[in-house]
Amino acid sequence: MTDTYSPVGVILHGSTPPEELVDLCRLVEDCEFGELWLSEDYFFLGGISSTAVALQSTERIPVGLGIISAVVRHPAVTAMELSTIARLFPGRMMAGIGHGVPAWTQQMGLYPASPLTSMREAVTAIRRLLEGETLTEEGDYFSFDEVVLTHPAEGVPLYCGVVGPKSLELSGEIADGTVVSVVAAPRYLEFARAAIARGAEVSGRDADQHRLPTFALYNVDTDREKAREAAKALLAFYLAAVGPTAMTGVYEVNDQLSDMISRGGPDVVAAEMPEEWLDTFAIAGEPDECAEKITALLGAGATSVVLAPVPPDNNRELIELTASSVLPLL
Repeated sequence: MTDTYSPVGVILHGSTPPEELVDLCRLVEDCEFGELWLSEDYFFLGGISSTAVALQSTERIPVGLGIISAVVRHPAVTAMELSTIARLFPGRMMAGIGHGVPAWTQQMGLYPASPLTSMREAVTAIRRLLEGETLTEEGDYFSFDEVVLTHPAEGVPLYCGVVGPKSLELSGEIADGTVVSVVAAPRYLEFARAAIARGAEVSGRDADQHRLPTFALYNVDTDREKAREAAKALLAFYLAAVGPTAMTGVYEVNDQLSDMISRGGPDVVAAEMPEEWLDTFAIAGEPDECAEKITALLGAGATSVVLAPVPPDNNRELIELTASSVLPLL
């Protein structure tokens, strides 16, 4: 492996069987991808435990936790977990914190009245605890009474996993980077960069140093239509689950998407989505086409493109084919 990391990473879906994690994490590093990310989609793989496994299984590749909800764990507990991992694997972990998919947090009775306030409290508290501060304070969502970490870990990069303009501004203000969800496309990245810059100006942060790892639903095949068909169902699932957002709004398709969702959710979205939606909101096709779309995301502001193989049960084949046929084109 060289010392120069590729701007292309891989995220392993939460549906990946835990017993396959070690081999797949090693494969991603051996294939010389630049980053490895683990998700915490409730109620699939645990994000913190999976991140620890990934770091233990590999030697040098940076590993991202992308992402955990700000409200599922108390920030003091999250900080304790992150500091433990960071001390075990210095300089290799990136930690992503977001609102959480509303449908999942609502299942646990944890959806806050103000997601922005809860995330601001969580992220700032986690950072301060990691830096060694003792917290005694009461917020709208989280309280602390002389909480201090026995094993603080300074300098852990904290990312926000967010979508909307106000959340992006908050990320620019308080975070080191923003994890961009699957379904994002170049026009949205430009929109996100502008919002992040506004937030960075508030706190005096350097927006140019703000990292933007961008996840993308992904399938590559020498048979273009086979690759596109493989990606279509999961794209429809995400479009229906997340609903109309700024990611789709910048392409002026939110009204159309809302209508499809109201008439039958992901099944209708899959049946009726225009072909250009697949072109725009996923990376699927032959190797040269996939390389072009990755390059377009990097050109629009992504600091890395993190491929989410679909279907997830085809992880190994897609990782190996990408390493041999797509990465060399970049």
